[in-house]
Amino acid sequence: MTRRHIHYEAAFEDYLRSQGIPYVPVDEQKRVIFSGTRVKSFDFLVYRPGDVTWLVDVKGRKFPYDTQANSRTWENWVTDEDLSGLSHWEQAFGDGFRGVFVFAYWLTGAPDARLLAHVHAFRNETYAFMCVPLADYQTHARRRSPKWETVTVPAAEFRRLAKPIQCC
Repeated sequence: MTRRHIHYEAAFEDYLRSQGIPYVPVDEQKRVIFSGTRVKSFDFLVYRPGDVTWLVDVKGRKFPYDTQANSRTWENWVTDEDLSGLSHWEQAFGDGFRGVFVFAYWLTGAPDARLLAHVHAFRNETYAFMCVPLADYQTHARRRSPKWETVTVPAAEFRRLAKPIQCC
């Protein structure tokens, strides 16, 4: 079951519906056990045209992300658990399935020029959805915080890797 109280995921589901893209929401409240270890679920199975079905983990971020010290764009951190969970699912499903992170950016300021042609209005807010295949993210990820067990892709590299969902 989709966590519709999380506006990023609800906005992404609305986008899929509005585009007529077939999908299945995943019940994230139940974790599956692989080899005695609980594995984090992904959010959606998305049936894209072609041979590959996406295993989507939606990551919601503000754009820009404002702190007292500065304003940052292209926040894209994920947890180690996000990486290992999506990897497990990709292996379990096998050929024809690809783990994909969809960064759902809630546009709280002027959008980056790359996003202007690819925005989605939902509940009086505006979102842009950028996708990065798991394999690409893993290749370019760097440790962000050992304490919080998070990784990130440097912003310049992320801008090169990430594509608007309409172009994936």
